[in-house]
Amino acid sequence: YDVAGFPKILGRDLIDNLTEQAMQYHPTVCLGQTVGSLTVQPDATILLASDGTEHLTRTLLITAGIGAFHPKTFKNPLIDGFDGRGLYYFVRSFKDFKDRRVLIVGGGDSAVDWALGLLGIARSITLIHRRDQFRAHEDSVQKMLTSPLIQVKTFYELRRLEGDRQVERAVIYNNKTNADETIEVDAVVASLGFLSTLGPIQGWGLELEHDSIRVNTRMETNLRGVYASGDIVTYPGKVKLIATGFGEGATAINNAAAYINPKASVFPGHSSSQDVHEKQKVSAKT
Repeated sequence: YDVAGFPKILGRDLIDNLTEQAMQYHPTVCLGQTVGSLTVQPDATILLASDGTEHLTRTLLITAGIGAFHPKTFKNPLIDGFDGRGLYYFVRSFKDFKDRRVLIVGGGDSAVDWALGLLGIARSITLIHRRDQFRAHEDSVQKMLTSPLIQVKTFYELRRLEGDRQVERAVIYNNKTNADETIEVDAVVASLGFLSTLGPIQGWGLELEHDSIRVNTRMETNLRGVYASGDIVTYPGKVKLIATGFGEGATAINNAAAYINPKASVFPGHSSSQDVHEKQKVSAKT
């Protein structure tokens, strides 16, 4: 809800739009590689080592978000044993839950958004949360609570899952009375939060504050030619939102371009005028 120009948009749709936008300029994309080390060489070039492959560059922009992360699990073998057998930690496609009886565990934005997103798709939707307060957008919470198609049970937690090959039942309990209740389900979606780590980034010689990289107003780190933006960075007044991350990325890239070519303007103009400029150059040459 905080991206300019979109009253609301699903995360995966925003990703698709951003990817399409970026690919217009035909960048070289290297997938399936993990950068293990960063070395600023004597000539100021930056050497990145990635799974046996090396990349050499004059500038680098780090946009690693909160780092590598994985979902928190229940740490209960009576639940975790159903991972891949009806227990999910992500909703990659709502269509995967068509006509299924879905139990959602959690009370944050993801849990509430998943419950709303499954309306009209899942056969039934039940959401349980250990408290009666939700850590999600108020508007979304109200839509969920007032929907006759979503059963919300507060002060409930998941005790165990049951089933032969796939999950068939969920045993939940009221954490005030400790009374058990068994409900029939085909899928359980857990939204318990994430554990994150910066991984190799911690050993690159960057100035860190907790799990964030310190930058200045130009998004420069303490390493020459290395910039960072988005949730990975910190500075006085930093707000961790997608909307502000977009602006930081533009600030970093334009300052990186000026670093490579000191004669270049930090403000190069608007991208919408680039095609016009290119056509004018071609016309002048002919």
